[in-house]
Amino acid sequence: MKTVKVWDPLVRLFHWSLVSAFAANALLTDDESKLHQWVGYAVIGLVAFRILWGLIGTRHARFSDFLPSISGVMAQLSDMAHQRPHARLGHTPLGALMIYNLLLTMIGLGLTGWMMTTNAFWGVDWVEELHETLVTWAWLSVAAHVAGVVFESVTSGVNLVGAMISGRKILPDEKETTQ
Repeated sequence: MKTVKVWDPLVRLFHWSLVSAFAANALLTDDESKLHQWVGYAVIGLVAFRILWGLIGTRHARFSDFLPSISGVMAQLSDMAHQRPHARLGHTPLGALMIYNLLLTMIGLGLTGWMMTTNAFWGVDWVEELHETLVTWAWLSVAAHVAGVVFESVTSGVNLVGAMISGRKILPDEKETTQ
């Protein structure tokens, strides 16, 4: 076993803050309340920070470290189908797609949420329907993300939740490791 520092404190703070804010807005706040709006603004602030940190942050925080590609996704799917797990230092190709999906979904939620507070879009049905559809999409994405983390943790032997808490991945020696 070897321990490798992967996730910096800002990535981890962003991750768990976004989890908390999204869950709070989806489960605890009244959709019509000012608190719901302010938590939504906080989510957008978090996403804006993460985009900036994805450009200038530490190695595994940078988007350039996990650019999704069709070939990478296909290779990961093939590895999964043939039970050839790889412990990866950073994000997997499918994990990268999920990150981009969730960031774009949060931006869409923030934009449609803000639109509903403006005179131009207040009471416009399609904006509210799109916002609600994005909430549903976000929940489905979160469920897929959690399932993927569990699957990848079991098959690779790397505790990904623990790594997102501590910032360190404990990689098994017998597994092949890729960047």
